[in-house]
Amino acid sequence: MKTKTKAKPAKASLAHNPKNGYESITPADRKRSEEINRLYLDFLAKAKTEREAHDEGVTLLEAAGFTNLALNEAANIRLKPGDRVYRSCEGKTLMAVTIGKKPLADGMHIIGGHTDAPRIDIKQNPLYENSGLAMLDTHYYGGIKKYQWLTIPLALHGVFVKPDGRTIKVNIGENPADPVFCITDLLPHLAADQMRKSLADSIPGESLDVVVGSAPVAEKDRKEKHKYNVLKILHAGYGVDEQDFLSAELELVPAGPPREAGFDRSMILAYGQDDRVCSYVALKALIDMKAPPEYTSVVLLCDKEEIGSVGSTGMAANFFENTSAELLNLTAASYSELHLKRAMSNSWMLSADVNALFDPMHPGVSEKKNSAEMNHGVCVTKFTGSRGKSGSSDASAEFMAHIRRIFDRNGVLWQTGELGKVDQGGGGTIAHLMARYGMKVIDCGVGLLSMHAPMELAGKLDIYMSYKAYLAFLKDGRK
Repeated sequence: MKTKTKAKPAKASLAHNPKNGYESITPADRKRSEEINRLYLDFLAKAKTEREAHDEGVTLLEAAGFTNLALNEAANIRLKPGDRVYRSCEGKTLMAVTIGKKPLADGMHIIGGHTDAPRIDIKQNPLYENSGLAMLDTHYYGGIKKYQWLTIPLALHGVFVKPDGRTIKVNIGENPADPVFCITDLLPHLAADQMRKSLADSIPGESLDVVVGSAPVAEKDRKEKHKYNVLKILHAGYGVDEQDFLSAELELVPAGPPREAGFDRSMILAYGQDDRVCSYVALKALIDMKAPPEYTSVVLLCDKEEIGSVGSTGMAANFFENTSAELLNLTAASYSELHLKRAMSNSWMLSADVNALFDPMHPGVSEKKNSAEMNHGVCVTKFTGSRGKSGSSDASAEFMAHIRRIFDRNGVLWQTGELGKVDQGGGGTIAHLMARYGMKVIDCGVGLLSMHAPMELAGKLDIYMSYKAYLAFLKDGRK
């Protein structure tokens, strides 16, 4: 009688061989990926500015049972494990929190992204007419290639704020029945001088004014008839006059909804995915976490990252620190600045921002083996900065190992990536602004093609794996 021999376990590979996630994803994960991406598409369509992203975020949080922390602050209502609260800053920056089982001084698990995106802003004294056209003067916001914004259909989003405090929201160009706007460009026949210039110099910033009308009012003695016709339309539709531009925040963004891309519908093409893609899936992960976490879980969605995280709504301001102090005051037996400092320094954070994917059309700017690729999973970036890592917080090897452990044991498909070749350029996130508290921070987010263009391309699988990564990070302990 023959005896059966036990099969030898397969020898683990010593090599690191990243693969496309579609080669290993389970049917359950594939189905969940489609669900998350459908919800993300809906969010993107509603959230084309930082104000709209904030408001849509509050809507999602309140539907999931989160309450405004201001109510607790006003009545000194204590917070206990499992309580879900949020706090706003000027209608642009948003912090959502689920209270954990451990004291706040033991640290928090934080995911921080940003909801502003490169765009074309309207100046404060913008409306004029020239040669039979009504125009709005503009000032671009963030790092853009100016030529990409010419001739495409643009929508106008934002607010007028009246002196009496009334806020009037504007959204023109998204409904198929709406008019759209555009910035003109030279025809090739007359563009010889323009085309001899570099891409950076061929389109001056002051030439990005947008055409908003061409019909004059039918008033014989009226001066600036084309401009006045636009003012009449704005007054009839929104009750504003020309002075109200002085207290307005108006933004031009690409018109139209986000779309699935590719014959296989495996990608999403949309405006503002840097960084609303990470912001949405982080918020969704926090909402989907039903049981009280071990450590207090935080999702922080900031403004002004694209221009240096400045101002009262940027990460360089004290909103996060002040809100953490309020949380400590409502959870600890007694408030202590020492406990607040401990809460900060003991925290772990994922700086949830996008990275650049390897682009086969432009291979010369990247070092391929250290570049992220589409649908290989969420991208973990140990350091950002430029050239000699200038401006980077550069996460420790120990924290990188913690992240590896959390992602691997939760079935997260992940990869690493750098932002281009060493001397090519680089970029930054809010990571260094949180690392100054002494907390452990690493960049972790979705990879994009055509970052900062009017339309950016992301892989659905990467989006889903970012959601899965953030959920694991918020729920997981530290052992």
